[in-house]
Amino acid sequence: MNIAYWIVAGLLALFYCYAGTLKVVRSRDQLRPMMAWVDRIPLPALRALGTVEILGAVGLVLPPLTGIAPALAPAAAIGFVLLQAGAIAVHLTDEDRRIVLNIGLLATAAVTVWLAIRR
Repeated sequence: MNIAYWIVAGLLALFYCYAGTLKVVRSRDQLRPMMAWVDRIPLPALRALGTVEILGAVGLVLPPLTGIAPALAPAAAIGFVLLQAGAIAVHLTDEDRRIVLNIGLLATAAVTVWLAIRR
């Protein structure tokens, strides 16, 4: 179980660290080809979302790695499940119906929750 957690959580953390960093440092024009929804939210909210994704990625890895507050890992994974549920809702309320990646991330985060609890 431990190896499975590190594989799944590590991949999820890498994805969210990358995506969060893009949201924090890139402009709307640079993000628009990848994320059609960026014009629908204020720039400070976009930056905050990126920051939350980076902090969540750290929360998946750092607590189990250090042994300090390991309950934060499943909390971070639950946060990603909720984040993707919200992302799917945002995509479905717009003309953008590309939710396959969001469903995959939601499922991966749910598996991460299960693995984190069973550790």
